Amino acid sequence: MRESRAILFDLDDTLYPYRAFVRSGFREVGRRLAAERGLPERSVLKVLRRALVGGARGRELQALCERFSLPGSLVPVLADVMREHTPSLRLPRQTRRVLTELRASWKLGVVTNGTPRIQRRKIAALGLEPFVDTVVFATEHGDGAGKPAAPAFRAALTRLGAAPAHTVFVGDDRHADIEGAAAIGMCTIHLLPDAIACDCEAVGVGVHVRALAQVPETADRLVPMRSESHVI
Repeated sequence: MRESRAILFDLDDTLYPYRAFVRSGFREVGRRLAAERGLPERSVLKVLRRALVGGARGRELQALCERFSLPGSLVPVLADVMREHTPSLRLPRQTRRVLTELRASWKLGVVTNGTPRIQRRKIAALGLEPFVDTVVFATEHGDGAGKPAAPAFRAALTRLGAAPAHTVFVGDDRHADIEGAAAIGMCTIHLLPDAIACDCEAVGVGVHVRALAQVPETADRLVPMRSESHVI
């Protein structure tokens, strides 16, 4: 009889690039400012995108307001536009392939931090639910702090009927994802893009990989498929 195995994934910057959500929000800001203030939508997007990849990363809206002489009080309004818009997202082809491959021999789930109503819109836009067995919005469990606190991880395990020792957590955030999952006994895979340095001595880090495509083989090594024979 096969043991039940599970893999849990973080969402942002694990199953899809978070920057795609940001760019979707930029497009909504461009539409809003074109409609309400008559600004050229393409010019708005150009300023925001340059700031994202340049020295103003994290201050894109401030850079936009400075460029078009808009009041600083507009920054929180536009931030809300980005947070609350219905995003246009696509689940990466590699993610679809990996989840489809894993589904044959693993139970799959997502555990994500962030505001649940925003994360739910991301999940819907990505069309992710058919690829996994459960989605846990971490701040809806325990005291609302989310990962790395244990309640959200335990809720996902309960829903999947899996033990921590037979579960692998895959995420990009060393503290919230990897150390949090390891603290309750899960195996962990730390997803690190090539541009990010590998802190291989980090406490709680299991295995580092550079691409989601490496997860199936790595997870099989961490939690091998076993069978039990019963003699009657």
